[in-house]
Amino acid sequence: MEAEEIVKSYAAGERDEKSAIELTELNLSGVNLSEANFSRANLSVANLKGANLHGTDMSRSDMSGVDLREADLRHANLNRTNLSGANLSGANLRWVDLSGANLSWADLSEAKLSGTNNQIRKVNKYLSKIMG
Repeated sequence: MEAEEIVKSYAAGERDEKSAIELTELNLSGVNLSEANFSRANLSVANLKGANLHGTDMSRSDMSGVDLREADLRHANLNRTNLSGANLSGANLRWVDLSGANLSWADLSEAKLSGTNNQIRKVNKYLSKIMG
């Protein structure tokens, strides 16, 4: 199955719950994946710059090194997600569940974080760049 078909089926909620999806290094910049279920997916080093990920479930996923600059992640579930080394600069992270997430070495400069205050204290943000 081609990557585009996989993304389309995931966005439509059609997936095998027992297996994780492999989307490593995929270019999904600017794509609308709102409300999709990508839990336990491998999205490491993927390009999601400017993507619409509003309400998306990416819990327990590997998103290390992912490019999420200017992405809309409002109300997304990033519970226990590995975001180490991710670029989240300028991303909209309002009301995102970041409990248990790994944000070590992540760039959160200019990210919108309102509503994440209760969750942001529980994440590993060792050497993260948080400004703005």
